[in-house]
Amino acid sequence: MQAVVFWLIYPLLWLISILPFWLFYRVSDVVYFIVYYLVGYRKKTVTDNLKLVFPEKSSEEIIKIRKKFYAHMCDMFLENIKSISISEEELKKRFVFTNLEELRRIEKLDKSIMLMCGHYASFEWLFALQLNNLNHKAFGIYKKIRNPGFDKLINDIRRRFGAELIQNSKSTLRIAHNQKEGIRGVYAMIADQSPKSPNYKFWTDFMGKKVPFYIGSERMAKEFDMAVIYLHVDKVKRGYYKASLINIADNPTETENNQITLDYIQHLEKQIREKPELYLWTHKRWKHLGKEIPKNAIVR
Repeated sequence: MQAVVFWLIYPLLWLISILPFWLFYRVSDVVYFIVYYLVGYRKKTVTDNLKLVFPEKSSEEIIKIRKKFYAHMCDMFLENIKSISISEEELKKRFVFTNLEELRRIEKLDKSIMLMCGHYASFEWLFALQLNNLNHKAFGIYKKIRNPGFDKLINDIRRRFGAELIQNSKSTLRIAHNQKEGIRGVYAMIADQSPKSPNYKFWTDFMGKKVPFYIGSERMAKEFDMAVIYLHVDKVKRGYYKASLINIADNPTETENNQITLDYIQHLEKQIREKPELYLWTHKRWKHLGKEIPKNAIVR
């Protein structure tokens, strides 16, 4: 049944992907109208999240941010579909890295890189990184999609541009293998995922609220002595992004425990406060708020 669903939907996705950009974004406008006004997809979650972290803002300000967010979210979703057919030249023009010299510097250290990303701006076109003549190979750590057809599609899109996806459950073993074989990689990982209950090990403030944080990125960086970079992505205008690479640690094993995660949170919070409409507010990041903190947890 899942295969049937995929093959029924895929032709439509492909047709959308080959539209010229001026028409492509008109489709996104239609999707926005349906998602925001007709379906109201997770509108309560988005509104509650915005009110929670911006208690100082008026109802009018919250609604304004909410509308901008949904418009951006629909653009980003459609841009992922555009990845089916977008050319390398077009992708490099629309997702620009401003300081690739930071990667060149770390390449000389002969280390792999943990690239800590957030649910912010655009993480769908990040694989453009591989188009910039890296000596390192680009990998994305992700959660496998339940529908095999769509999971394969996402993987095929990344492979088109030389990147590769690794399931989160297999990431440690794969990185260990690459290290043993001398393969240096840039491992992109969205680090603001909300952890499951067995991983309520580290609690800290995020946007002024105490919540558990997933520390897998820091743990792997220390285990494999990978340099750590924060991916700072900004939306320049519709369909155009620029990304800066901000150094967090060259030698993670020399940092205090959880300091890398705290630095990451600080960078992400700053971006969210500057342009809140670019954060993924449908993401239930604060769902553990108010829960009892385990006695063995670390709280910062």
